[in-house]
Amino acid sequence: MLQVHSLPVPLPPSDARRIGNLELRPAELQVLVDGVRAGLTVREFELFSVLVERYDRVVPRPEIYELVWGGTMPHRDRSVDVFVRKVRRKLTTVAPEWQYIHTHFGIGYRFAPVPVDESA
Repeated sequence: MLQVHSLPVPLPPSDARRIGNLELRPAELQVLVDGVRAGLTVREFELFSVLVERYDRVVPRPEIYELVWGGTMPHRDRSVDVFVRKVRRKLTTVAPEWQYIHTHFGIGYRFAPVPVDESA
C-alpha cells in the first residue's frame, strides 16, 4: 500500500523579520508581502534592507549609496533613486494598498509602512 505524506510547510528562517504584512528573509534575499514574493534583485533587497533596518528614520541618499554600493556616491549619481523606484514598483505590484518607502526631497528615504489613502 502506498503511503501519502504531506510535505511540511516551510517555516521562515530564524533571521526572518516581520513588520506587519511584510516579511524580510535575509538568508534567502527575499521580501514577501502577505506570503507573496516581491521578486527583488540582490541589489534591490540590499537597498530595501538598509531602509528597513533604520525603521522610520530618514536615511540620506549618500548613506544608502555607501552601504549598498560601497564607497562615496558620485556627484549627481541617481542610482539610489532608480533602485528605490524599482523596489517601490515591485512592492506596489504585490501590495497596492500599502506604501512602504517615503521620499524626503533633498535628503533621502524613509521606511514606514502606511496604508495608501484611497480618497486621494
